[in-house]
Amino acid sequence: MRVHILGICGTFMGGVAALARELGLTVEGSDANVYPPMSDQLEALGIGLMQGYKAEYLQPAPDLVVVGNAMVRGNPAVEYMLDEGLRYISGPQWLGETLLGGREVLAVAGTHGKTTTTSLLAHLLESAGLSPGFLIGGVPGNFDVSARRGEGKPFVIEADEYDSAFFDKRSKFVHYRPRIAILNNLEYDHADIFPDVAAIQRQFHHLVRTVPGNGRLIVNAEDAYLAEVLAMGAWTPVETFGIEKGDWRAELIAADGSHFRVRHGDSVLGEIRWNSLGRHNVMNALAALAAATAAGADPVALLPAFASFASVRRRMETIGEARGVTIYDDFAHHPTAIATTLAGLRAKVGDARIVVALEPRSNSMRLGAHAEALAPSLADADRVVFLHRPELAWDAARVTAALAGRGTAVPTVDALVRTLAADAREGDHVVFMSNGGFEAAPRRFFTALDAG
Repeated sequence: MRVHILGICGTFMGGVAALARELGLTVEGSDANVYPPMSDQLEALGIGLMQGYKAEYLQPAPDLVVVGNAMVRGNPAVEYMLDEGLRYISGPQWLGETLLGGREVLAVAGTHGKTTTTSLLAHLLESAGLSPGFLIGGVPGNFDVSARRGEGKPFVIEADEYDSAFFDKRSKFVHYRPRIAILNNLEYDHADIFPDVAAIQRQFHHLVRTVPGNGRLIVNAEDAYLAEVLAMGAWTPVETFGIEKGDWRAELIAADGSHFRVRHGDSVLGEIRWNSLGRHNVMNALAALAAATAAGADPVALLPAFASFASVRRRMETIGEARGVTIYDDFAHHPTAIATTLAGLRAKVGDARIVVALEPRSNSMRLGAHAEALAPSLADADRVVFLHRPELAWDAARVTAALAGRGTAVPTVDALVRTLAADAREGDHVVFMSNGGFEAAPRRFFTALDAG
């Protein structure tokens, strides 16, 4: 069977491609932007990649077209697919119908932390000898690929609330039918498809409706919006997690979150030392530990596995050090994620200077939905260089002015790299934040410093 995937280099669709290849299907795909790390992973799997969306890529007709949610009407490949009556399906529906039936699905949902928590949960289940399958929206450090079928019954999946396809406006996660679901947090995002928080809460309620009574809901005890979701109805046992309250709790031993004590109810399970930073990652750890326990693993036996957890690429990934400057690449897409990431770094580096290079690339960012919250989210940054591309729909001066002399805007990545290189000082920590390719800016900056 020959499958063509439209939008194959997206993190989710790339995982779908890897799973289809593992099932023995002939897989190919096309995308407007073919770039690492997903392009490298797909090429290593022997999957043919085509640049752009051309009708001839669908000639001769494949047996099935799997359509990514970035595809829209007017796209040449989409129009040809419809005109020719080709068989097509969304990625989430293909996954639900083809691979997830009969598996114990553990879904990780939330505005923030999905990729890290999914990776950590897969790592914990692997450490417990359960050989899980998984689909992760990034390249995890503990595995060679972002998706695999797995030999065991558990299947861990990053469960996104974004819509499934141009012809299926349901959230992706309603296709997965999990037995165990993590609800990590909930905030307003995806301004291009959701008018308000209530619309997102309704989708989370739809997910809750699919979890069976003999399953488990693992829910952030500190999130008021999630409490409102549960108030809409829950038919599944609920376990909560949090630092201040919850069935699963953490007591910070190190302020940066690298060392903490875990409690379950009235019992102290032990301590975790790991390489991840920040309060948000402590919350992710509690959620993953609770879910792994619900799947049958021994939580005390899992605690040492946290020390060997290697985070996902582009989640505060250290690119290197040049001229005494440490450079990080981070997949930031929301003010809350920016603030919590920088707070974790600040707790680690103390008074050292933190410099942020920021590209507002997500749909919500580009529409200006988070513009007012951006400057406050950058409170821990000593300097901010903001990439204000000409096509940005709002004026970056709203952010730079609120930074009171700490921020500047530049129109191109070339200018951004030059500005950072001219300003860099020994001891700086420079964080690149974007949920896109950022035109390889972190590595270009590293090269510029190294050559200097």
